[in-house]
Amino acid sequence: MAVDEKICFIGGGRMAEALIKGIIQAGIIPANHISVVDPDPARRHVLADLFNVSALEDADTVWEECKIIILAVKPQIIPEVLEDYRNQVNKSHLIISIAAGVPLAVLEGKLAGSGARIIRVMPNTPAIVLEGASALSPSARATDEDVELAKMIFDAVGKCVVLNENNLDAVTGLSGSGPAYVFSFIEALVDAGIKEGLTKPVAETLVLQTIVGSVKLAMESGEHPAQLRAMVTSPGGTTIAGLHELERAGFQGIVMDAVGKATERSRELGSMSLSRKIID
Repeated sequence: MAVDEKICFIGGGRMAEALIKGIIQAGIIPANHISVVDPDPARRHVLADLFNVSALEDADTVWEECKIIILAVKPQIIPEVLEDYRNQVNKSHLIISIAAGVPLAVLEGKLAGSGARIIRVMPNTPAIVLEGASALSPSARATDEDVELAKMIFDAVGKCVVLNENNLDAVTGLSGSGPAYVFSFIEALVDAGIKEGLTKPVAETLVLQTIVGSVKLAMESGEHPAQLRAMVTSPGGTTIAGLHELERAGFQGIVMDAVGKATERSRELGSMSLSRKIID
């Protein structure tokens, strides 16, 4: 579904690039209605060449034209960015932030009195290949139409769910940090294959295809992961021997602890952001 609005990205990094690609490919907003602001001239050149979008050095001119603004900058500079442009923000703007660990309260505090509608989103890096997992949380002022539009944008780079903000720390610990856990597992499997005598290229090919195939089977079969695992596990066979070693090492507990620790850290960072807001 096409949207008859102009959109501007403040920040032109990899996630902004992924979203621009997804938006254009899905036909949501045409390239000539998309602007991106980034201080790096090389980055502006890349994005303009790739997508034929308007690439600008600063955002001074975009606020009147663009009613959808995606904040795609590092979390630590969000307060500075909002301070710079708060006088140009008004109730006609939908502000979508993908800055990790910056709560809605901080965004609303920095834009107090503007009347802007705000949505906070936690995407993950597979959005770069249009297979991301995202969760969004709207502010009280955001409308159902705003939520629908934001979900459509992030569905263009994978799958997006709508949650209360108090669930976003868990999302950060699970899907936000999750790709790093998966990449670590891939690396471990490849090293294991090499240890058992396979060449690195062969091990990489087998591991990556095994994971792709397993994920596709899980998604398309509708079976519980435990049932799919049982399909591979024969009595007295090789798989149960390997699974026994994983259980001996506490594999499931380790994964759960990793997600828990990342979630805890996300809460800490959010609290720090709120503390800085109060101090400021």
